Amino acid sequence: MATLNILIVVCVLYVAFLFAVAFGADRAARQGRGAWLRSPVIYTLSLSIYCTAWTFYGAVGFAARSGLEYLTIYLGPTLVMIGWWWTLRKMVRVGRSQRITSIADLISSRYGKSNLLAVCVTLIAVIGTTPYIALQLQSVTLSFEAFAQADPSQVNAPNPQSTALWVAFGLALFTILFGTRNLDANERHHGVVMAIALEAVVKLFALLAVGVFVVWGLAGGIEQTFARIDASNIARWDVPGSRWVGLTLLSAAAFICLPRMFQVMVVENEDEGHLRTASWAFPVYLMMISLFVVPIAVLGLDLLPQGSNPDLFVLTLPLHEGQDGLAILSFLGGFSSATSMVIVASIALSTMVSNHIVMPIWLWSTGGTAIMSGDVRHVALLARRLSIAGILFLGYLYYQISGGGTALAAIGLVSFAGVAQFLPALMGGLFWRGGNRVGAVSGLGVGFFLWLYCLFLPSFGPNVLLPQSVMDLGLFGVSWLRPEAMFGAEGLNRVVHAVMWSLSFNTMAYVLVSMISFPEPLERLQGAQFVNVFQHSATAGSWSGSMARSEDLLIMSQRILGAKEAQAFFAQAASEQGLVGYLPEPTPDFLLQLERELSGSVGVATAHAMISQIVGGAAVSVEDLLAVANEAAQIMEYSSKLEAKTEEQTRTARQLREANEKLTQLSQQKDEFLSQISHELRTPMTSIRAFSEILRDADELDADKQTHYASIIHDETIRLTRLLNDLLDLSVLENGQVELSRQEGQLIDLLDRAESAAGDVGHNITIQRSREVEEITVYSDLDRLVQVFINLISNARKYCDAESPVLSIKAADQDDKITLDFHDNGSGIAVDQQAVAFEKFSRIGQTGADGAGLGLAICREVMLRLGGSISYLPGQNGAAFRLVLPKAET
Repeated sequence: MATLNILIVVCVLYVAFLFAVAFGADRAARQGRGAWLRSPVIYTLSLSIYCTAWTFYGAVGFAARSGLEYLTIYLGPTLVMIGWWWTLRKMVRVGRSQRITSIADLISSRYGKSNLLAVCVTLIAVIGTTPYIALQLQSVTLSFEAFAQADPSQVNAPNPQSTALWVAFGLALFTILFGTRNLDANERHHGVVMAIALEAVVKLFALLAVGVFVVWGLAGGIEQTFARIDASNIARWDVPGSRWVGLTLLSAAAFICLPRMFQVMVVENEDEGHLRTASWAFPVYLMMISLFVVPIAVLGLDLLPQGSNPDLFVLTLPLHEGQDGLAILSFLGGFSSATSMVIVASIALSTMVSNHIVMPIWLWSTGGTAIMSGDVRHVALLARRLSIAGILFLGYLYYQISGGGTALAAIGLVSFAGVAQFLPALMGGLFWRGGNRVGAVSGLGVGFFLWLYCLFLPSFGPNVLLPQSVMDLGLFGVSWLRPEAMFGAEGLNRVVHAVMWSLSFNTMAYVLVSMISFPEPLERLQGAQFVNVFQHSATAGSWSGSMARSEDLLIMSQRILGAKEAQAFFAQAASEQGLVGYLPEPTPDFLLQLERELSGSVGVATAHAMISQIVGGAAVSVEDLLAVANEAAQIMEYSSKLEAKTEEQTRTARQLREANEKLTQLSQQKDEFLSQISHELRTPMTSIRAFSEILRDADELDADKQTHYASIIHDETIRLTRLLNDLLDLSVLENGQVELSRQEGQLIDLLDRAESAAGDVGHNITIQRSREVEEITVYSDLDRLVQVFINLISNARKYCDAESPVLSIKAADQDDKITLDFHDNGSGIAVDQQAVAFEKFSRIGQTGADGAGLGLAICREVMLRLGGSISYLPGQNGAAFRLVLPKAET
């Protein structure tokens, strides 16, 4: 006889094996290995999270209680996958083009990126999924109880509440470890998906093994099994047509709307082509997993003692017949069914709670601005981890309050009806451009209230959350407001009754309110993008970036994406725009790319709101409004021509404005140049003239004064010569008349020369270098390159205003180039001065510092002639310059 202790050991070893599988899959994905992780087979198996403990245990109980009615939970998804897979493909395409992270994200993004709507969907999803999580905890707890009752060594049965609590804790730990490794929800959870695929195989194999044992080991073969079925009440049960149709439609709606199904079907999808395989493979999986449900139910009713729980026939039949190994395999199948659902549901719900509730509240509490102190990444990750723990605690709380005595199928139907409330807003958003945010909120609100009143609250039992008087007499004593007989609808099954009224009023409110209210421009634009997603997959909206500052956008992005990732993204965008450095122009296209990048971490609605705060509000262009408003082909053709002309005029006006601004700047620079050069020449000449006259006219001067005045004349002459040399050097470089002497050298030797030659200019400074990575061969004009290094080190010595000045020099050998960063710990260059840092006579920092302000201008020209570049890196907590050099020739 299998003991409970053996079962616990097997369970722990199985969980450890799942940990190893998830860890290995994550590692393979990070290293670029494992193309099998992205195969259609893994994708199809991941969809099996639809088959939870309800399907593994509850389907048999459903069949034992209601006959063939259990088939409705399989028919709905099968009809969707076979006949409606193109709708799923549209959802996947929208999810990929809009960087959708959850079903709340999709619905809110469709209706103007409304965070209010996202909050509504999130709350409904959490409340609606709570009974389903409780169902999984109840199934595992009942499984342990069944083993404890069959174990003669167990004097005291395990406490169900403690068992459920430990299971919830273990699932929370696993989900936090493998579901919140990355902030970007668009990054696939390969470890979790692989573990789910493995569990799909385990639960299918376990159920088939029990079925084979029942048919051939207990019933005596196929003919005897059919004879027992014909003789049982299951074959004679008459299922009302309304309930059959209602439950089939309910399971189909839940298959589309369940947050966990949306997570694996849309968010985790690697290739929408995988849906073609899943459209036939997943129905085959459902057929196989339901193949032996009726035989197990019939044999359980015949062989097990009267009053046995039908939900546990899959487990108790092997135990009753002494098949301990098969019973343990059956337990692992049910355990896999429960854990896979809880893990994915927790990931999906925690993402929704973090992105649409926690993050907006945190942003508001920190001052209502996107440019805040602190690291948003840590806040978001902590929010997701705490949300996972909170969601599992809610499931445990529901289990404890409800007593865990309700049939598994009944609990599952409560959750199905709750999440089905998303269907009108979801389908309307994908196929009807007239739907708007007000209509979606109205429909969700009405449907959720009716589901709550007619099904959810009564599911706890009488006098728990809903008084018995309300159940019997109706709300406020009005009989036609009874929860299970709304508007006088007597005799209906309570699930069908609740689904009928909630979805009917939900759809009615959505359509009517949408028709009498007018959507905002962004809603209409998003509606066009969603409904016509296959024609407009590449575009999702429009911004006006005229009021945005790239520095502010970079600071905000670093808080969310991290400094390294944000700078890489901004640098790539700047490079695509033909700019040098880290700051691209805040064009509408760039803002759209940035919104999509941020949405993977904090959701579409939050990302849109954060950028809106910096930009000054999202704007929809005239072209986009015309594209939304004009439907007819003739008007669309005219609109297209008008758009082209408007774009051309706007582009020409922008170019003229930029040219005018550049001419103005050149004129100002010319005036400043003449003024500055006059000053720089006059000052040493005045000193030379004054002291030379003193030496000429003074009759009696002692030797010390003569030496002092002669030294002043000498120093000013050197200063004047240096200025003239710099001017000549800059002129030669700008005119392209310089002759370069290229040769190979070691970067470490060049930096040593520059550090020695820079001397003790200004105050002392500590120079930090990683000499082991500086052994890089450079092919360039080595003297000119050292000249640039000397200038940057000297500038750091002069202008770094830290108490303990430190200059960090970091080299990196990349594929086709060498990068070298000079970064000090001072206050850096002010934002309003960064644009002119490399201009002639621009002296940044202390106003009393000597020098003509030609050093950085010379550095820029030298680097251009050497085929490289120099740029200032903003947002580095100090002055930071990056040099980029081509690799040595081979």
